[in-house]
Formats: sequence, C-alpha cells, structure tokens
Amino acid sequence: MRRTVSSSTCHNLPVNIVDLLAPLSCVFCGTPSAPGEKSICAGCFQDLPWNEPSVSPTPGVFECAIAMLHYSFPVDVAIKALKFNRKLFYVPAFSEVLCRAAESLPEGIDAVLPVPLHWRRKAHRGFNQATEIAKPFAGLLGVPLLRGIQRDQATPFQSGLAAKERVRNLRRAFQATRILTHNHVLIVDDVLTTGATARALAKVALGNGVRKVSVLTLARAG
Repeated sequence: MRRTVSSSTCHNLPVNIVDLLAPLSCVFCGTPSAPGEKSICAGCFQDLPWNEPSVSPTPGVFECAIAMLHYSFPVDVAIKALKFNRKLFYVPAFSEVLCRAAESLPEGIDAVLPVPLHWRRKAHRGFNQATEIAKPFAGLLGVPLLRGIQRDQATPFQSGLAAKERVRNLRRAFQATRILTHNHVLIVDDVLTTGATARALAKVALGNGVRKVSVLTLARAG
C-alpha cells in the first residue's frame, strides 16, 4: 500500500526558523512569491529536472528507493550552495520537492533517518544538510527523526570516487549507539550516486533492530 498524503500538503509543511528566514521569492529565479507559493514559483517547480519514475527497483537492503530529481542544473548548483556556502534558504525549497514523494512511500514508515555527518565535518559546516531537509518531511509524515546512529569515521568525500572505492571508504563508518526499535526507517539524503552511503547506513540499522529500510533523496547523480 502507498501513503495517501495529498500533494497539496506541500504548501502546509511545518514552519521552522529556516522558513522564517527564507526570502519571499523563488530561490531559483527570484520571482516574487504568488499566493499559494512558498520557496519555488510554479514555473520553476514545473521546470525542475524531475526524475521520472522516481521510484527505482531496489534489490538488496532497501524496500523502496526514491530520488526526486536529476542532479543537474539548477539543482546541482543549489545543493552545493547549501552544503558549502551555507545558503540555508534552499532548505524549505528542497523540502517542498521531497514532499512530492509522500504518496509513493510504502505504508508503515515510523522514523526518518538523515544520513549522519561526522562531528568534525558538521562543526566545520555548521549543520547537516540531510537533517535540515529531513526535518520538515518527518513533520509531514508525523514521525520522529532517528538519532541512534552516528558517523564515527571522518571519511573523505564520496564525490570523484569509483564505486568500489566508495564502498571501501564507508567500511565501519557508521555505528549504532543503542538498539533501535523502529519497524521501517526512511533514510534521507541530498544526493544518491551509487547508493554506497545509504546501503552502509541501512546495514547498520538492520543489524541493530530495524526491520525494514527505504531511502529518499533529493537528487540522483549519474
């Protein structure tokens, strides 16, 4: 079964401090927001590089894998601006995009797990972009953020690495801090490339009490 959350709820995402600080115009073209619009105007929303179909076959550890967009202009530029230049006004815009996935998710998701950052990288960046885009979506689903897994190794950036190097890079990167009691956890991240990060995180979750894992990302690269 699929969720029955209406796409109209995209305009009713929980308000947080980032929403209050966001400019009252489209983050992509700068057009002043019309009634009913939030951070993306109707034209830019339609013209985003949507990944259709967004739900991918998922042999292995995932029950379901969804990537909403292709990692191409203007999404790639916006994600980099958020992560490396602290352009936090992109957060509510990305949450609007993730909202469209609600109807495609399987039933029974009872927690959202943002991909953790190592504490040193988070301290340098000032935030975890996966957590920021996951918060409003978790609020929409009415489920908590899962905090029981941490990133113990400050691995090099995955970008630029081949598939096998990505897997090696993530060995023992994540550790559970307690036994997890959730039935179906949704991993949320900004970009999915080979899926190595999400699989490594999923294996830790499944090995520490979680029964099912699905994954949702803003964009798919490659």
